[in-house]
Amino acid sequence: MSLRTHRTYRVALPALSAVAVLALAGCDPDELAVPEGTPGAGANDGAQSAEGFGASPLDNPDGTKPGLAPLTSDADRAEARKVIDKVLTKGRGPKTGYDRDEFGSAWKDSVNGIALARNGCDTRNDLLKRDGQKVRYRSGSDCVVASLTLKDPYTGGTIAWTKAKATKIQIDHVMPLSYDWQMGASRWSDAKRQQIANDPLNLIPVDGPTNGSKSDSGPATWLPPYKPVRCSYALRFAQVSLKYELPVTTADKAMMLKQCAS
Repeated sequence: MSLRTHRTYRVALPALSAVAVLALAGCDPDELAVPEGTPGAGANDGAQSAEGFGASPLDNPDGTKPGLAPLTSDADRAEARKVIDKVLTKGRGPKTGYDRDEFGSAWKDSVNGIALARNGCDTRNDLLKRDGQKVRYRSGSDCVVASLTLKDPYTGGTIAWTKAKATKIQIDHVMPLSYDWQMGASRWSDAKRQQIANDPLNLIPVDGPTNGSKSDSGPATWLPPYKPVRCSYALRFAQVSLKYELPVTTADKAMMLKQCAS
């Protein structure tokens, strides 16, 4: 798949807080927290600037660049629709036999065939370093993140975090592991399931409570509350689908295309 170069953005947005625990669909909770505070009243209504969320998915086909920037131009959204059009569809299969452990233990560094693997740092901390700003590490470590600031693409807010506090940021599997299982991953090898579970293309650090509301939903039943990022989210879902040759439901594909309409 050929994806053209796009700009990256970095600015600060308002602070955010919330409380929840994620347990479904392989979107495991991370040991993070945010200070008290709430985003601005317009955080989810599309009124905020599109800047400040890292790389455009059009310029990030392997997921190694930070964040998930909104696609705002008609040309970019048209390019996103071309990618989404390539995604195959089929009905969602049964969840029978699904267990998070079928995708290996969480945040392994030893998974072959994916970006950032075998670098001496686990997947979770790799993602925090990738998307975080003002990153500080635990004393004596160049891996374990102790504090950071995260611009959350799902809410449009900014989360300031220190490791000493409660879990309030989670690493989202954009294409949830339970969804993967139902769409064909139940027939995969253990190695391939571990790849999709740890692939940075499929992983984004986000606000925990918001991610918890997603569960194992596809785009037809759940989208990020921050409307400007929805086309980018749909494109990222498509990128994972195409890389792993996993179909989506007809309803999910229709919703993905709708998010990138001009």
